[in-house]
Amino acid sequence: MGIASIVIFILGYLAIAFEHPLKINKTASALLTGVLVWTVYAISKGDASELGHHLASTSEILFFLLGAMTLVELVDAHQGFYFVSRLIKTDKVIKLLWIVGLITFFMSAVLDNLTTAIVMVTLLRKLISNKETRKYFVGIVVIAANAGGAWSPIGDVTTTMLWIGGQISATGIMQGLFLPALVSLVVPLFIASYVLKKESIGQPVALEALSSTEERDGKIMLFAGAGSLIGVPVFKTLTHLPPYMGILLALGLVWILSELLHSEKDEEAKKHLSVGYALTKIDTSSILFFLGILLAIGGLESFGYLHALSDQLAHALGNQNLIVTFIGLASAVVDNVPLVAATMGMYTLTDFPMDHEMWEYLAFCAGTGGSILIIGSAAGVAVMGMEKIEFGWYLKKIGFLALLGYFAGAGLYLLLH
Repeated sequence: MGIASIVIFILGYLAIAFEHPLKINKTASALLTGVLVWTVYAISKGDASELGHHLASTSEILFFLLGAMTLVELVDAHQGFYFVSRLIKTDKVIKLLWIVGLITFFMSAVLDNLTTAIVMVTLLRKLISNKETRKYFVGIVVIAANAGGAWSPIGDVTTTMLWIGGQISATGIMQGLFLPALVSLVVPLFIASYVLKKESIGQPVALEALSSTEERDGKIMLFAGAGSLIGVPVFKTLTHLPPYMGILLALGLVWILSELLHSEKDEEAKKHLSVGYALTKIDTSSILFFLGILLAIGGLESFGYLHALSDQLAHALGNQNLIVTFIGLASAVVDNVPLVAATMGMYTLTDFPMDHEMWEYLAFCAGTGGSILIIGSAAGVAVMGMEKIEFGWYLKKIGFLALLGYFAGAGLYLLLH
């Protein structure tokens, strides 16, 4: 019966990977895979009490993502990201490229790589009218967003998973991965600067002015939202409560602030500025996708297959760093969430304690490796749809830059450790 769970997982994985040709949403495939794997487990073992254990750890990640996504949507509803565009004041292509890349890198560490990519592409549409040039910039945004998310505990889903799971600490991951992540962006930026030196950005689109009240509210919500997100790791350090408690505290505080800001408006006027509206805008499909995938991985772990896989990889490749590097490259083809979830199931905190180099290197490789192909990260898939970027174009123009950045950052991390 156990073999049936592996077959189900592989078929589910293929359905997720070939979502577009099959025209079946990957969330549906993930949920079906998760339920069927546990169904096989329950039938073969006669007991599914292990499910409760896995659901508890999975729920922590889902609640964290739900709170973070709602916070970001609330800031966006108040035009908070409008002020980011004011930082970008140049008509020189190379200078603009570096400004966009670095802003994306640091913003991704505070928000998350998916949200940051969407925000930056929206801004680029106003700054660059030349579509071919803008596509290059969007490619750099994908690299920068994934690199920025890799060194922050709240910047990427996989890094958040490792943080919540106790494999990494907030200070450990920031200290260990900041420089390698920065290098993985700077190398592509230098090469792209040479490629784009003769390109033009075209005529920028004039930004729509905000009223004084909208500007005040936008600034308040931007600083409150960003400040509360940054405060989540601090809250965890001080209280030792799980990260999802910190994000729920942050959401509650910002929610109250938004209510106070609009207390004198009628219900219709403040409807689109409310948390209720923000909840309708978040990507619920992604949260359910993570639920299905993490449950499926948990089922395989309960069967004992993940530990067996770790033994096989150790025997075949020998070197732990080589295994993690391979996982990073695989994340360009396969979603990095199940890869990291599987790796967390393969190795224990007894073998590799918190902030061990293996966990940090995994966070870097899984985060930045997804930039090599446009389908390798949530940020890439999002901008692919927004800008209608072809898989082949990205592979030819951006993929090699991302690959060079990946190996440069990986090399620096291994050199430093």
